Amino acid sequence: MIYANLIYFLVVIFIFSTNTPAEVPEINPLTSLGCGAVLLFVYGLLSASLYRRCPTGSAGHYFSIEKKMTVLAVIIFGIFVYGLELKAYLQPLNFGGKVPVLENIGGLAVFFLILSISWIQARRSYETVFNRLYSATRFVVTNIKINLPIVLPWLGIGIVFDLLAMLPFSGMEELLLSPWGDLLIFFVFLVLLAVFFPSMVRYLWGCEPMEEGPLRDRIEEFCKRQGFASEILYWPLFEGQVLTAGVMGVIPKFRYLLLTPALIDCLEKKELESVLAHEIGHVRKKHMLLYVLLFTGFSVVIGSMAGLAPYLILASDLFYQLLDVFNMAPDAMLAGMLGLAMLILMLLYFRFVLGYFIRNSERQADLFVFTAQGTAGPIIRAFEKIAFLSGNIRDEKSWHHFGIGERIDFLEKCEQDSHLIRRHDRKLYLSFIVYFLIVVGIVIGIQRLDVEKMAAGYETRYAEAVLLRKVEKEPYNSLWLQLLGDLMQKEAMEQRAITVYLKALTLDPTNAVINNNLAWLLLTAQDKSLRDSVLALTLARRAALVSEDGYVLDTLATALWANGFVEEAMLMALKAIRADPANAKFYRSQMRRFAAEQWDSGDRRQATGVLRRSD
Repeated sequence: MIYANLIYFLVVIFIFSTNTPAEVPEINPLTSLGCGAVLLFVYGLLSASLYRRCPTGSAGHYFSIEKKMTVLAVIIFGIFVYGLELKAYLQPLNFGGKVPVLENIGGLAVFFLILSISWIQARRSYETVFNRLYSATRFVVTNIKINLPIVLPWLGIGIVFDLLAMLPFSGMEELLLSPWGDLLIFFVFLVLLAVFFPSMVRYLWGCEPMEEGPLRDRIEEFCKRQGFASEILYWPLFEGQVLTAGVMGVIPKFRYLLLTPALIDCLEKKELESVLAHEIGHVRKKHMLLYVLLFTGFSVVIGSMAGLAPYLILASDLFYQLLDVFNMAPDAMLAGMLGLAMLILMLLYFRFVLGYFIRNSERQADLFVFTAQGTAGPIIRAFEKIAFLSGNIRDEKSWHHFGIGERIDFLEKCEQDSHLIRRHDRKLYLSFIVYFLIVVGIVIGIQRLDVEKMAAGYETRYAEAVLLRKVEKEPYNSLWLQLLGDLMQKEAMEQRAITVYLKALTLDPTNAVINNNLAWLLLTAQDKSLRDSVLALTLARRAALVSEDGYVLDTLATALWANGFVEEAMLMALKAIRADPANAKFYRSQMRRFAAEQWDSGDRRQATGVLRRSD
């Protein structure tokens, strides 16, 4: 359950973190609130319907419904963030970007609110299955406490970052955003994780120390023989009726060994010691550190890909096809596809890469019984009991654990051939080395890519898509048509540029820039069939009536020259020099051209001047 909930909350965190909200929400607050209320109402009705049908006393069916409702809660949260602009409405919480962690807390609070609706409906079924009475409020609070440790590390990083950013030292923010800053934050986070996190989880989960007595003495004696020390706690997970154990913390003083009462009751002395050996194996084999490094590796890869991924998406025709299908703003579509790609990558990573290492780490912890007890007999018997009493789950598998039957089979093989133990150790360590080399290779490979060169290849197409959506959204705003025409002229899409400029003129006939840019294009088009000196002169004169900027007068001078009015062209060029002395050198070169050459409709000179001058 904990591993599954970890994935759910990671998805929620990812959805919230990757969303870039608009400064001003586009959806009316009442509309957003109303749609959200309807979603929550329907979610509550569905929860009530499913839990009413939960068979009396069926823990398996209860957990199955809980899983479905949690997945649905994640989907609804995604709709809240991307569909109803939740993050835009939570932005005031960050106080102008000074305390982002408060905004993150607000987002998590909304997700817990969604889950709480389901928990309220689940309470009666839970009371029946686990034979424990709760008030609705207490049941919700208990579930929040169970799940809160999953998100505490993320919130911890946010709190550390915000607190360090508030320190009154110059350059602190720049330091925190640098690679050295990442290392500093990571170090502080590890200290918090090792020292404070276990104690906080102990409190949230309501774990109580095991009382003094023969059982505690036997457990402490066994742990002492294995060179292991920790506080021994009862773990009241699902009223202590789940057959499981766990260990938290890497520092002995802040380490806790967790045992559920049901597990203690069903196992004999040697069997219980074998389960303890498994948990001790996790500590002795440094699995906690391994998991931290695996999470860090994923963060490094994602961080390295953050600058590359947008250009990979923009290079795909799918991006532009989806723009047409969904009629979305390009920036929203890019953000959505980028977030979806990263989310899929994260799920694949956790499912296959992290899952591989967790499964094999669990197997390595199983094998520690040979060091602690010299035989796998007790843990095999313990596994058989756990599988039977948990509802005949011997053959069930998960992404993070081998099935109990598989674990038993491997232990029996190792009992026959001890070389398999060392072979498995080598397999796990070699796998980690390969993983490390792959991460380093990905990071170095991405750093060697010329991202700026890639950007130059796709920015024009993206800019065109952005402007087209602006034109669709504001069809009576000539500015977007003007910018679109400028872009098309720059990219030598001349016929399309002329069409766009003419459309812009129907909206704003006296716009100097549009008249000027179209006139210049008609004078300098690479496709000579598009040139029209007469129309260009009309447009240039209209532009000059509105504006006497140097570049406008230069276009008029060029149009006069193209129509054979050389003297008038010279006088207009002189006027351009007086209006714009900074570009006098260019205008004088134009005058020499007017005196020495005749305008030719076949002139294929590149039309870049207007774009430079009307910038």
